[in-house]
Amino acid sequence: MKNSPKKVVVIGGGFAGLSAASILAQQEHAVTLLEKNDSLGGRARVWDQDGFLFDMGPSWYWMPEVFEKFYNRFGKTTSDFYTLKRLDPSYQVYFGKEETLKVPASVEETILYFEKTEVGAGEKLRAFLKEAKYKYEIAMTDYVHRVSDSIFEFVNLQTITSAFRLNMFQSLRKSIRGLFKHPHLVSLLEFPVLFLGATPENTPSLYSMMNYADLSLGTWYPMGGMHQIVRAMESIAREQQVEIVTGAEVTKIEVKNGQAQRVHTATNTYEADIVLAGSDYEHTEQHLLDKTNRVYGESYWEKTTMAPSSLIFYLGVNRKIPRLLHHNLFFDKDMEQHAREIYEQPHWPTDPLFYVCAPSITDDSVAPAGMENIFILMPLAAGLHDSPELRETYFNVLIQRLEAFAGEPFQENIVLKEVIVSTISRMTTMPIKGMPMVWQIHCDKPHL
Repeated sequence: MKNSPKKVVVIGGGFAGLSAASILAQQEHAVTLLEKNDSLGGRARVWDQDGFLFDMGPSWYWMPEVFEKFYNRFGKTTSDFYTLKRLDPSYQVYFGKEETLKVPASVEETILYFEKTEVGAGEKLRAFLKEAKYKYEIAMTDYVHRVSDSIFEFVNLQTITSAFRLNMFQSLRKSIRGLFKHPHLVSLLEFPVLFLGATPENTPSLYSMMNYADLSLGTWYPMGGMHQIVRAMESIAREQQVEIVTGAEVTKIEVKNGQAQRVHTATNTYEADIVLAGSDYEHTEQHLLDKTNRVYGESYWEKTTMAPSSLIFYLGVNRKIPRLLHHNLFFDKDMEQHAREIYEQPHWPTDPLFYVCAPSITDDSVAPAGMENIFILMPLAAGLHDSPELRETYFNVLIQRLEAFAGEPFQENIVLKEVIVSTISRMTTMPIKGMPMVWQIHCDKPHL
């Protein structure tokens, strides 16, 4: 029996909010989406200044079939919205002293590199990626689509049996280091989990699925910028008659007897049968709900380990920068030390690793002719003391290392500079317990 239409308020216009709003509207619910910023995208917002177009959120386009599947739900395909380009090389990793690996799009070429670096590692990588493919397919077709109301959703013969093959009880670090010894190979395989919210030794081996996404499925780029995804999702949402309200920061979710009643902004109140919060869990619970409707107190959140923040420098440079590719990873310092300073002993890093994205290498539309659009990202522990002086200190450290890699100085050619510290709180995959009508968005196909 089909459920009767409900009034749904979705908080947040990022990927999760836009996709959930579109799917619920497709199911004939009356959906209003509230976004606090003046534009949609959440952390995937865009900044346009002086001819430079900066994506302020994600810059890696992996798992292209996930986006394709979403578009297909509405009778669309990726090519209806943007052109995807596969990057080759996918990215480069700088290990220092002229040791730079340009990761090829071809798996076979990567296998040859592993074998050249460490005897026997090539065939080990082939076997590793075969298992990683199995994990990826199981996870993407089964695990991620579970509602996650209870751990018992995962307790059945199929999931228990697969858990052993998925190495759910072994760490990713142990899985990788049991096969590969050379530090460059280990770093290449461990880095994709850096932003998952834990170190490789505290991340289940299941997440080798990310290595399959990286090395087998490839690294892509939507021409025009990552914000093309937001534009595509906004187009679908409006086509599904979602009411989108920007500049509407939610100040309170009103709940009575476990049932959402209203959502308040500074200027308006929205009646709701259901509220889906795409805002961070901690913010949603601690700032939008009354204390009587919260599950966790402040002490819980103070003790909770958050995923890293990032110190990010957005730079417009009035010349091209030698040696850069679209994606560049600087692993010329100790990865383990930096990881400890994020998760175990939080403080500003001693010798930071960092990432440089230069989309203008691939896409002429994101920077004026002959110029470079780049951003530099340094992973950082959440909740640290911050100051303009600290930011400038680290900018100088990173830019000097980048100039050394490029082989020539270019700091005097920077014509545009913006600095932010981006907080990336770990998102829960569980609904807010005891609040059956106030949910965190956590899957791509909500049903009411």
